Amino acid sequence: MEEKYVPSAVEGKWQQFWATHNSFKATEDASRKKYYLLEMFPYPSGKIHMGHVRNYSIGDVIARFKRMQGYNVLHPMGWDAFGMPAENAAIQNKSHPAKWTYENIAYMRGQLKRLGLSYDWERELATCDLDYYKWEQKIFLEMYKKGLAYKKSSAVNWCPKCETVLANEQVEDGCCWRCDSLVQQKELEQWSFRITNYAQELLDDTYKLTGWPERVLTMQRNWIGRSVGCEIDFALESGLGKIRVFTTRQDTLFGATFMSLAAEHPMAQDLATAGQRAAVEAFIDKVKKTDRIKRSADDQEKEGVFTGSYCINPVTNAKMPIYLANFVLMDYGTGAVMAVPTHDQRDFEFAKKYDLPLKVVIQPEGETLDPAAMTEAYTADGIMVNSGRFDGMGNSDAKEAIADFLEKEGIGKKTVNFRLRDWGISRQRYWGNPIPVINCDLCGVVPVPEADLPVVLPMDAEFTGEGGNPLARVDSFTTCTCPQCGEAARRETDTMDTFVQSSWYFLRYCSPKFTAGPLDREQVEHWMPVDQYIGGIEHAVLHLLYARFFTKVLRDLGYCNVDEPFSNLLTQGMVIKDGAKMSKSKGNVVDPNALIERYGADTARLFSLFAAPPEKDLDWSDQGVDGSYRFLNRVWRLVYDVLPAVKGVGAVEADKLSAEGKKLRRAVHKTIKKVSEDVEERFHFNTAIAAVMELVNAIQGFAAKDAPENVAVVREAVESVVRLLAPFVPHFAEELWAELGHEVGLEQAGWPGYDADAVVDEEITVVIQVNGKLRSKLTVAPDAKEEDVRAAALADDKILPYLEGKSVKKVVYVPGKLVSIVVA
Repeated sequence: MEEKYVPSAVEGKWQQFWATHNSFKATEDASRKKYYLLEMFPYPSGKIHMGHVRNYSIGDVIARFKRMQGYNVLHPMGWDAFGMPAENAAIQNKSHPAKWTYENIAYMRGQLKRLGLSYDWERELATCDLDYYKWEQKIFLEMYKKGLAYKKSSAVNWCPKCETVLANEQVEDGCCWRCDSLVQQKELEQWSFRITNYAQELLDDTYKLTGWPERVLTMQRNWIGRSVGCEIDFALESGLGKIRVFTTRQDTLFGATFMSLAAEHPMAQDLATAGQRAAVEAFIDKVKKTDRIKRSADDQEKEGVFTGSYCINPVTNAKMPIYLANFVLMDYGTGAVMAVPTHDQRDFEFAKKYDLPLKVVIQPEGETLDPAAMTEAYTADGIMVNSGRFDGMGNSDAKEAIADFLEKEGIGKKTVNFRLRDWGISRQRYWGNPIPVINCDLCGVVPVPEADLPVVLPMDAEFTGEGGNPLARVDSFTTCTCPQCGEAARRETDTMDTFVQSSWYFLRYCSPKFTAGPLDREQVEHWMPVDQYIGGIEHAVLHLLYARFFTKVLRDLGYCNVDEPFSNLLTQGMVIKDGAKMSKSKGNVVDPNALIERYGADTARLFSLFAAPPEKDLDWSDQGVDGSYRFLNRVWRLVYDVLPAVKGVGAVEADKLSAEGKKLRRAVHKTIKKVSEDVEERFHFNTAIAAVMELVNAIQGFAAKDAPENVAVVREAVESVVRLLAPFVPHFAEELWAELGHEVGLEQAGWPGYDADAVVDEEITVVIQVNGKLRSKLTVAPDAKEEDVRAAALADDKILPYLEGKSVKKVVYVPGKLVSIVVA
């Protein structure tokens, strides 16, 4: 054994060993319990960052720990490879997205292997691989046949320079994330998935996901946004139609004084009178150039325009002016809102700005609200007023009564509404999965026959950054024949949102080389669901919601029997440096390659696991990295020092140990117990590592190493340190394990168990309080009788002065913890 720890020599050796022996391959051994461990796969940007190091190190600890426990672990890796950044790179570098992507994949694969991550690389996939996106096209066609994929005109975020639809996440402060152009609203024919068909199931099943953080579940429930209320019809004053609204506040109906419509509402322009038409058209044009997310923000200035038309309140018969309002969105409810300014803050601000009437219909109990004196809307519960037959009722009770009344009178009905909208998947860009349909002038939309799949992305597209989707300019791709009528037709040039690829990759990992369909059902039923999924909180809603939806769709298409894809979810925190998330723009990036060059991969892993619990943000510390490296050197030196004495030493004979030897053995088994519980139950890797550090201190402070029985406990202690560190610093641990004379590796050796008798303390410390203040401590046997402990406490030299001249009113003993004495 070398006296000095040289990370590069150790790590290269074991990485080669693992690769040669295919050490992390998930087997087909049905006799072993399966464990599917997965981190969210990365976009192949070209370089891993410290966030990757932390995320994948967390997953690797769990994977290695479970293998040591005897589980058959599936731990795969792949690449979320389609997307706009590859097109950006192609434009900037005069390259091709495919070339750029696959070069990045090769480089990043090498980086991940250099970290010693225990992936089953035989299952590697990239979503831009033909044999991946082919099967996604098949799934699309089956969804189309079931009515789950459809095309309709809808309002979208549109970048006029990139000429593409943007997801909400790609709009930053109202501008395109790629070119910073102001995003507009545009009406386009778009392909969508009918996720709303699954809204109730997606909501209901959040209550079954007991292994998910409550924060994430709350975010999903809010995004799905189930609302129970009423649909109410407001007849137009002209008698030529009606406006339907959805509201959860039918108790405020008598206070509705005007109507607010979304600028995109199909009746918006028709309602404009001749005198208001120019103002209405200008307002609609202005709103369409405004970011949809920004429009609905609470701090957005409320703006609108009067259409010139009126509708009738169905319960008061009052004329209500109809306005277009910038804060009303077409994709929630019906795109029309009955405005009750006294009881809704947005309506209140709007009414004050445009001098619209206010009418109070809910009063705080024992108070009278004056509309003219109100400075904000009253939104709490109260007593109904100015509401006809419902006056005097509590507004919560009135909700049900008014809903019944509306249904009886035929002017409304009880209904459930969801905030969740269908998933628009069309993207006007090249580097994505082609939507497998053909547009024919005679036959309309025609699915590509399954026998003709895959629709392959052409490699001869030109990337200029202008003129919209490069795919639309490749005549050899767009020109085709209609499979129904045989006439000339045009291939669809929209590609699928990259969220589609990440919505089922975890299922494909179960059988990535399966050629008879998207999934091998037998393998999916064996491995799914994912036992532990790990990723950032930023994916709490869309990716996780879409993955849940897709899993349910594939279940209903007969590909699997899984209702939910991820049994347990861990959302890890960010890596923070200088008070901010690491990013190139902030100039606070730490290069993992440089860190590994200087300290080794195991040090990088150890620091990222020790510095904070996984779910918390990690504050970067150069001193912390250096401290982790010094600790590994201490352990290396410890093994080096004791190795000559412990070679060939047999098992510990507990009954023959000296008092000091028993004390060390107790520390060993307590540490095994704590580390096992911290890793298994809580993922508190930082406290687990801290416990091993304490054990190392105990070993180094152990003096009596010369007696044979004590040498055996030293060997047990040192071997336990190595085994407990194995999931965290695998190269380092394997090297020391081999030096200790073991021919089988650590995963084959298994996770250490602890002796239940050995973790029981021979003595425990009990604190003594007098009138609630700590005054002394006792050392007693764990099985000491209560009366003996009480007597010892009352006779303690430090306690006697506090009892002198006073009467003892009460003595309470909390077994193994404290004696509380109350004196008068």
